[in-house]
Amino acid sequence: MKAVRVHALGGPEVMQYEDVDVPRPGPGEVLIKISATGLNYLDVQYRIGRVKAPLPFTNGTEAAGVVSEVGSGVTDVKVGDRVAYTMILGTYAEYALAPAARLVPVPANLDLRTAAAALLQGLTAHYLTHSTYPLKAGETALVHAAAGGIGNVLTQVARIVGAQVIATVGSDAKAELARQAGAHHVINYSTQDFEQEVKKITEGRGVHVVYDSVGKDTFDKSLNCLRHRGYLALFGFSSGLVPPFDPAILGIKGSLFLTRPGLNQYIATRDELMTRARDLFKWIGDGSVKIRINHTFPLADAVKAHQELEARRTTGKVLLDVS
Repeated sequence: MKAVRVHALGGPEVMQYEDVDVPRPGPGEVLIKISATGLNYLDVQYRIGRVKAPLPFTNGTEAAGVVSEVGSGVTDVKVGDRVAYTMILGTYAEYALAPAARLVPVPANLDLRTAAAALLQGLTAHYLTHSTYPLKAGETALVHAAAGGIGNVLTQVARIVGAQVIATVGSDAKAELARQAGAHHVINYSTQDFEQEVKKITEGRGVHVVYDSVGKDTFDKSLNCLRHRGYLALFGFSSGLVPPFDPAILGIKGSLFLTRPGLNQYIATRDELMTRARDLFKWIGDGSVKIRINHTFPLADAVKAHQELEARRTTGKVLLDVS
């Protein structure tokens, strides 16, 4: 089979499209014929070594496809089932292994490409708005990178719970995408100071929560956008790691809360995974959440896909087509 492998850490060019043996499922595992795999900044973190994995490895952490073979002890999944999964390394491939307990059945009304595009970002949006900081109707959230894959879905889910959304984006074209997702206010940070704009919009009060996937470039001003006892959920580092800082700053700025959540800890049990997935698929099914697949590349073009993602030339979801 074909797979995109990383033999040395570095830029997109270190990924190699090559032949490897089809794996066989062990106890509790399932072999999946991949239809599509989602591209995420997490894949970049693995590729550059910020998230550790033994070399060489197959990149990718999100996919949907059809069960091809099951290992011993697997009873809840059978050959031919349509499934999706995330946070398991190795999805940039024609076939991949995953623990049966981490597979989510894909509803009949959902195609596999949409399922592959929805899971990581949709589950992330769910846990951020329902668990990390449970948004309430009437509260105000600041969502950074709202035209990107996670930001776009996060904006839509925040609207579902009745919150007011202030979105930041990097261009006028991306601003329109944020508005389409339901943002009440959109700030173009390439021409506006988002801290000043947030204070204007909130009449100096600040927001209840900032959902920040950008990291270094937005961190300090994100803290300044919070009202007293507000929450900064720092769930990504697309612009780089945040430098060390004195936690006393949180007290000085108003008894703020800072958390660095991760999806794995919010889908740690089968029940939690399925609860979030059911909500997500329901929202997609009834039209409350729209998954925008704006860019699709063949699996063989994974290097180009990473280049486009890191250059911030993508919006919505980026898929690698494996079928």
